[in-house]
Amino acid sequence: MGNLVTVVTPCYNSEKFIVSSINSVLSQTYSNWEMIIVDDCSTDKSVENIESIIKNHSKIKLVKLLKNTGVAQAKNAALNIANGRFVAFLDSDDIWHPTKLEKQISFMLNKNIPISFTSYGLIDIYGKNKKHIVHSIEKVNYTDYLKNTIIGFSTSIIDTKFIGKEFRFNNMRSREDTDLWIRLLKEGNCAYGISNVLAYYRIHPNSITSNKAIASLQVWDLYFNRHSLGLIKSTYYFIFYIFNAIKKRT
Repeated sequence: MGNLVTVVTPCYNSEKFIVSSINSVLSQTYSNWEMIIVDDCSTDKSVENIESIIKNHSKIKLVKLLKNTGVAQAKNAALNIANGRFVAFLDSDDIWHPTKLEKQISFMLNKNIPISFTSYGLIDIYGKNKKHIVHSIEKVNYTDYLKNTIIGFSTSIIDTKFIGKEFRFNNMRSREDTDLWIRLLKEGNCAYGISNVLAYYRIHPNSITSNKAIASLQVWDLYFNRHSLGLIKSTYYFIFYIFNAIKKRT
């Protein structure tokens, strides 16, 4: 296990879930990792809970931002000090299957691919399995992704050998992950899916994308305004996005 994986976890008011997220990293069968948690000025007991669990784990670093800057900048703060060849992302309310890193890194090394993602299950606020799986697909390119934003962020890993260490998130309060995949895939990269369920996405009212109407409007804004696809292309891809978004949740 010679390839270091940097786990990037932004945190804001996640006192109820952050310990479970950290424990899912500590439980990994792949041992060569570092975890960088960036707290974006939480007002609850997130920092206290993080510090209580990481004091005996030198591979986990907590970065406390001086002012609230948003999730994109929190992720960038972690990327600025990341040491790993591979960069894995884990939101502070999601959890991983114990074999996630082992299976996913092996998959990426064997196939020499730049970006990978996996199928994921849905859990409720108590961590109970909702028995719903969002299945990955074999391969996603730029146009595929515009039609189907299938890459679950907490399932994704980037190999900086191919992508480089310079990639960063645009300063956005939401959909910064979707924006990143659009930009990386537009450069000619492809993302490859693993069918195994290796992560669990927590559904709760405070998640950024819990309001599907608002989330859809954010995607439209991303297509039409930020990426300037024009009215016809934006409408074309957005129709596919809506169809696939409904399909993933039913």
